[in-house]
Amino acid sequence: MGSVANNESFSIELQQLDAANDTARNQRTQWLLTSPNPPSLCHELINTIKKTALPHGKTTKQSRNGAFFSFFKGLFPILSWGRNYKGTKFKHDIMAGLTLASLCIPQSIGYANLAKLDPQYGLYTSVVPPLIYAVMGSSREIAIGPVAVVSLLLSAMVPKIVDPAVDHIAYRNLVFTATFFTGAFQAAFGLFRLGFLVDFLSHAAIVGFMGGAAIVIGLQQLKGLFGINHFTTKTDVVSVLEAVFKSLHNEPWFPLNFVLGCSFLIFILITRFIGKRNKKMFWLPAIAPLISVVLSTLIVYLTKADQHGVKIVKHFKGGLNPSSLHQLQFNNPHVGELAKIGLICAIVALTEAIAVGRSFASIKGYHLDGNKEMVAMGCMNLVGSVTSCYTATGSFSRTAVNFSAGCETVVSNIVMAITVLISLELLTKLLYYTPLAILASIIISALPGLIDISEACHIWKVDKTDFIICIAAFFGVLFGSVEIGLLIAVGISFGKIILGTIRPSVQLQGRLPGTDTFCDITQFPVATETPGILVIRVNNASLCFANANFIRGRILSTVTNGSEEHTKEKIRVLVLDMSNVMSVDTSGIVALEELHRELVSQGIQLAIANPRWKVINKLKAAKFLDKLGKGWIFLTVGDAVDACLNTKMSDLSTINC
Repeated sequence: MGSVANNESFSIELQQLDAANDTARNQRTQWLLTSPNPPSLCHELINTIKKTALPHGKTTKQSRNGAFFSFFKGLFPILSWGRNYKGTKFKHDIMAGLTLASLCIPQSIGYANLAKLDPQYGLYTSVVPPLIYAVMGSSREIAIGPVAVVSLLLSAMVPKIVDPAVDHIAYRNLVFTATFFTGAFQAAFGLFRLGFLVDFLSHAAIVGFMGGAAIVIGLQQLKGLFGINHFTTKTDVVSVLEAVFKSLHNEPWFPLNFVLGCSFLIFILITRFIGKRNKKMFWLPAIAPLISVVLSTLIVYLTKADQHGVKIVKHFKGGLNPSSLHQLQFNNPHVGELAKIGLICAIVALTEAIAVGRSFASIKGYHLDGNKEMVAMGCMNLVGSVTSCYTATGSFSRTAVNFSAGCETVVSNIVMAITVLISLELLTKLLYYTPLAILASIIISALPGLIDISEACHIWKVDKTDFIICIAAFFGVLFGSVEIGLLIAVGISFGKIILGTIRPSVQLQGRLPGTDTFCDITQFPVATETPGILVIRVNNASLCFANANFIRGRILSTVTNGSEEHTKEKIRVLVLDMSNVMSVDTSGIVALEELHRELVSQGIQLAIANPRWKVINKLKAAKFLDKLGKGWIFLTVGDAVDACLNTKMSDLSTINC
């Protein structure tokens, strides 16, 4: 008798426990069903504008002045760190700035030559943009000025509109106009928080693009290295090599150019090797290009090598940056093409600058705001376009030198700009005899840093699809053009995203032993399925017109295969885990309704677990929950499975849905 009483007492306790669990589960479901409506699209847009204009949300009269000052501190970071700037920091910054200038002067002249501009425009670009960035930028280490890749972009695209050999002044004006558009796009990206556009160039695409661009830039320097007069305007490998061979066979060339250029190229590379082996000698590779320019200029001047075929710079206008406002060509019939060039340069320049800035910011342990950087870059290029500068951005090689030289703040950029300005005023006449072969060797010496073979190998090991993007960008630039390389890389990247969106996977889930965690049974073979219940997770953030029918078909296929392969019992309940689905549109809801009808026709009940905020709101608005039955919506997969186990499986098919 005692054992019977104990069994009855135990049964009563189990019933009470089940009732308590059911009550708790129903309460959690009610939390889900009664959650407030998410903010509307209009409300989200208004909030985004408020956050952009008033990041601290201060609107009271007492705080308006503070908010105004806070806004200007955000726009001009120098107002924040300038108050605490000390003489000890200036000592480090002035040394870094002078070291930076010694590298910047010869590189800027070389990059201007690469952009098919007169040498002074490279130096102009190393004066105004660094000063503007010093006031508005937030990176402490980045070095601003002309870079090889952007110079190549301009020299590859602008000559399709005007040939610089035919009308050099018109070409220069179009470059200034393209720079204006570059600055406008960059500033707009930052103001409207469109930084995600820069991410369209994936890491793999950048590695491939930079590698291809480095080889193209190197081949372009064969003109200066061999002293060739007539050269192709195309940038692909085949055209460049063909132009070189034709020039060497059909035109007289002077070996002194090659000997002079290669000699100093070897000297620069040796100093770089010494600098890498001995960190205390970091200054040696930094000043090696300047030493090369000085020595080669003296050699040419003293030996009169220019009379024996050595090509020299000759025309070199000095002085302050002249205004170029009146030279901007907004009425040009090709203004649309210039805007396109500006957009491409804006994205490439921002990608390089933000990558460089964040790399060194992480080393120093501070955060770099991408949107603020875009505004700073945009403003400096806008101002630069009206002060005879072409597109400037952050240079990795010069930033590395700046960092190694011990810079503390962007004051090093100010020191560099002032040094370059003094050089423009006093030293330009001395550079008349600078050989073009030396400028070519300086550019070539900077190219190995753009080719990252180890990173390409790493991409191959990690992700084969990314490696295809990398190789496509590399060969697109190498055998096509800069635009083709970028277009291929972005196109394949978009294709990868679209393919993942329109053909997402669905996973069969099982419970890990001893837990309430459900996971992919393929990844975790120890996970076990519950007899009569099939749990499927949709692995996509959106259930929309592009993938709704595909997902419905995959789920039905999994139900059919699951009933044959994974369970001995007939499937009575399908639990659809929607924890990954962040949004759903009307096509997705129609697909769910069709799925529900097809499952009911097979005697299977549909249950939905963990629908997200926007998803549950749209399901309620579409009356789908009324069709499904609010008793079949659950907060977690565990709740859904436990509820199904507590329900008599034989009665599931008779429930009014």
